[in-house]
Amino acid sequence: MRLLRWMAVLLLTVLAFAAFGQLYGQRFRNFFSYDDNEFPADTEFVFARWQYGRGRNGGWWHDYPDAEEHINQVMKEATGIHVDRASYRIVPMSSKDIFKYPFGYISEPGMMWLTDEEVKNFREFIDRGGFVMIDDFDGPRQFSVMRQNLERVFPDRDMFRMTDNHPILNTYYKIDSLYVESPYNVGADAVFYGINNEQGNLAVIICFNNDVGDFWELIDQPVYAVRPSAEALKLGINFVMYAMTH
Repeated sequence: MRLLRWMAVLLLTVLAFAAFGQLYGQRFRNFFSYDDNEFPADTEFVFARWQYGRGRNGGWWHDYPDAEEHINQVMKEATGIHVDRASYRIVPMSSKDIFKYPFGYISEPGMMWLTDEEVKNFREFIDRGGFVMIDDFDGPRQFSVMRQNLERVFPDRDMFRMTDNHPILNTYYKIDSLYVESPYNVGADAVFYGINNEQGNLAVIICFNNDVGDFWELIDQPVYAVRPSAEALKLGINFVMYAMTH
């Protein structure tokens, strides 16, 4: 019954996106800097996209804003979380504003070179109970860049490969396996890594050889199959639920 309800919600949401998505999101379409970004809706959950560097340098803005709008809309329809389609904001990693939003999202960490201030804020954010999703990168070179940055943030923490028995797979939807299809061919399997906080709870989830946000972004277009797109949405909702309850 729950699966049927989920699929019905997903199909209705996709139809709504196809009919109204372009008009609804147009006011955010060209906003790629903190100064231009409007304040989000006053809701329980706000999707905070972290901006590293300056301007559009790096890939921090990839899939914005459609990914945010779509995952928020599905979350609103499928869960009890108080969230609106426009509940998102770009937040510079060097700004203290990152501490206002407990869920942070980093895109393209293979293009990311953190400043000392960004490293400091990232670590403090996690130590204060925040949760970060790192997404949209692949290959050995990009993995090495990501790892170098995270080792500066967490010199005392180990990054570990996540397994199918992790509690994050059961926080809302029951997901049997972390094996997920990547939206495009990267020549290797998608892998999830994690970093825990001082309490032993997952605080950073790393989606390597994958682009979960790309599934979110293009859910209203005939680009990817429904099943992996639905799995990506379910994963995203589980990530948010875990972040809000741990």
